[in-house]
Amino acid sequence: MSTIWLQIGQCGNQVGQEWWKLVTNEKAPNSTLDRYPFRAPDGKLSALCVDSEPKVVRSLLREVKSGSFRDSNISLGLRGRGNNWALGYHGLKREDDNSLLHRTLDSFRKEVERRDAYSGVVLLHSLTGGTGSGLGAHLCESIREEFPVGYILSVTVAPHQVGESPLQHYNSLLCLSWLQRYADGVLLFHNDDVLRRMQVLCGKKIDHAPALQPPISLSDMNTHIASCLAGLMYPVSNLRTQSAVSIGLEPWELLRTVCPVPTTKFLYTSQVNRRGTASWDSMLSSIVRTLPRHSPTGDVYQSTAVLAVARGNRAETFNCSLQPIMMKMKQGYGCVSWNSHPLDSWTDPCNIVDLMSSSHSLTICANHSSVSDYIQRVLEKAQTMYDAHAYLHWYWKHGCEEEDFMQAFEILDSVVKEYIAAGDH
Repeated sequence: MSTIWLQIGQCGNQVGQEWWKLVTNEKAPNSTLDRYPFRAPDGKLSALCVDSEPKVVRSLLREVKSGSFRDSNISLGLRGRGNNWALGYHGLKREDDNSLLHRTLDSFRKEVERRDAYSGVVLLHSLTGGTGSGLGAHLCESIREEFPVGYILSVTVAPHQVGESPLQHYNSLLCLSWLQRYADGVLLFHNDDVLRRMQVLCGKKIDHAPALQPPISLSDMNTHIASCLAGLMYPVSNLRTQSAVSIGLEPWELLRTVCPVPTTKFLYTSQVNRRGTASWDSMLSSIVRTLPRHSPTGDVYQSTAVLAVARGNRAETFNCSLQPIMMKMKQGYGCVSWNSHPLDSWTDPCNIVDLMSSSHSLTICANHSSVSDYIQRVLEKAQTMYDAHAYLHWYWKHGCEEEDFMQAFEILDSVVKEYIAAGDH
């Protein structure tokens, strides 16, 4: 009960919708005990939903079990934020103290007061939209200032490289710099990467008839992201009390495991789910094969820390073959030599990702230096646009200042250098 889930903007609420479908599934073994970390004492979900437009949140409320969400934890506006970080961060000029930001923070404080202890918040949002990037950044900053000892874990969806919005590079630049300053860790999901994974999965299912392959929907992509989150943060045996109760330590143990250096906090997550007799070794091989290995300049990517979570009724066999699996994972992920304990693993007999009795899943979260190339790409594209003064009037109009951009460029440049410095040389 010590964790609060804060869904921001269209993307954050759509991913949240798939997340709550998974973790509130009453067919899961021990579902009553395992849902304990996700609910307040009165049984309501420990979730806040905020968006500048009402349509997505209304859909969420219809999809998830009626009465699960607290009405006072739903904060809605009547006008979107125009895919503009500045408008999302500063809000509409005509808004008063009853703005979307203030209403959300007031609901957040009340949700904290309902519990005996507060450990932290998980933010779900995107880097593209004005609400997800701008309001998300402002909420992250405000929560850090008001609750400085609580953890902040951001689940962030990065846009496709091209085609989503002409402002996406500015929005990504500014939001990433805020997350670097105020969050403790960032689970970063790239739309292009998620789409490729989904295409591979669909291709395997109907590879005998390529023409029949269905298009990958946005809902499919959100379901995959939620599945990765459940693989990492649904209760595991390792972190339960002696009475087999989970107290929701998973998000914060995740941070302590894979973020050994505070300045490198962007995390890469992969997942494989199988039915039948597939071995853990073969599942690990499937993940390692898709892992980025080299930068465009030929440098080898490395990992400062890696966590593997094995789920399913065969999870005990994972521990039986732990040593060779860990060795293979250490080599595949290129773990740095200066971290004497770069690997950790959790197991649980319930595969919440797929409740079929024969299923088992492997989810791996790594602090992997490939993220530096994405950040470098954001820097270069945003810098090119900034030098050409492209679209800047939309940011100045809504309260952004030149110093915001200069500071963002500086912060993200330092992140790239930190990832380079963290590797073995």
